[in-house]
Amino acid sequence: MAEADWEQPEGSGAPTVGERVRSLRRSAGLSQAELADGRFSKEYVSQIERGKTRPTDETLEWLADRLATDREFLEYGVSRADAERLEIAVHDAELLNESGRYEEALHAFRRARDQAGPAVAPSFSLRLRLGEAWADIRTGELELAMMLLEEAAALAVGAGFTDVDRAAVVFQVGVVRYSESKIGEALVLFEQSLVLVQGSDLASDRLRSDVFHWRARCHRRNRDWVAAGEDIERALELAEACADDRRAADALFQASLVAQRQGRWVLARTYAERSRQLFDALGDRATVARLLNNLAGLSHLRGDDDRAIELLEEAFGMFVELGLAVDAGYVCSSLAAIRLDRGELTAAEENARKALDLLNGRVDHLQEIGMAQLILGRARARDGELDDAEEWIAAADDTFQQAKSMGHRSFAWLAKGDVETLRGSDAAAAGYYRRAARALQEET
Repeated sequence: MAEADWEQPEGSGAPTVGERVRSLRRSAGLSQAELADGRFSKEYVSQIERGKTRPTDETLEWLADRLATDREFLEYGVSRADAERLEIAVHDAELLNESGRYEEALHAFRRARDQAGPAVAPSFSLRLRLGEAWADIRTGELELAMMLLEEAAALAVGAGFTDVDRAAVVFQVGVVRYSESKIGEALVLFEQSLVLVQGSDLASDRLRSDVFHWRARCHRRNRDWVAAGEDIERALELAEACADDRRAADALFQASLVAQRQGRWVLARTYAERSRQLFDALGDRATVARLLNNLAGLSHLRGDDDRAIELLEEAFGMFVELGLAVDAGYVCSSLAAIRLDRGELTAAEENARKALDLLNGRVDHLQEIGMAQLILGRARARDGELDDAEEWIAAADDTFQQAKSMGHRSFAWLAKGDVETLRGSDAAAAGYYRRAARALQEET
């Protein structure tokens, strides 16, 4: 067994293998010579107890039998029965992550970590940290996620871990950077993760699918639709190759968004409906509701606003029922945009303000916060409240700047130009329009 698979982290304060052997020997009333029982010398037992010698797997089994315990307890301070209970707890928490129930997963991982204590196999410790970090990422707790990932990285560089383990850590750090709108850093990390995975002989199709999926999101943020489409195709192929319906459904969802941005609305709807069917079969009502939001956007683009509002209201009800405030905020933002287009200014303002309340300043959802601020500003401008409108549009511009999205900033500059036009300041308006046009040209 590799050394990293049994030693406790330096400075962890957890008992070592030798200390557990000594404690159990004394409790049994045995001397070192009696424990050795002629199989080993007294000096060899002493070396084990003082941590000077690493016992082999066979020796651990023999010592465990002599001390009326099991090998797992000698190695990790956790009995076989406790280890099995912990395995079940972690597996259940991982299933919660897989099904998108991140708040529940977070609590489950924290309970499992408390249950495990400091004495746990490093491989198990890595699973706990990666699982909890993922739940933190998906609930917007990015600083907590990074603390766990730093611990995971320190574990993964040790002996006994593989490049796939290290790739999983690098991948999650990339998702954190993406969530912080550090798209360039995220792309570099996703590429590093792929290099690690591709250099491994171990099966890693699910991880590779995840990396391509999230790299496609980066390309979408950079408006590189061709690269986004290519990565989503790879993600979908890998998901289908390992018969993973959830990952296939996720990839189809992203494919729908890419096709929508490319103006391929029929294809986008086809992808969305296929994704919806898979998520419905999986019993994932939260993602079904997210797809309703997406399908509502496609209905709006096709001019069927009544159908779009119907779908959005259905999605909003589902999110409220599930307690998913951020997702409900996205729906409110979409409703605000449609109602602004329809000239329903009061309703648009109400929906935009509700969206901002629900999104609650989440740094991992800056673009949507900015869009709600922008819609509110445009509604106030059309209502004749130009000073208030200017403040909201400026807030949106600041938010888009934090999100490092030049394309979205161009929308804010167009809105600022419209406000100046309403004020009769044609020269100032023209300056904003030129600025927006240059930004859009650079984006394309």
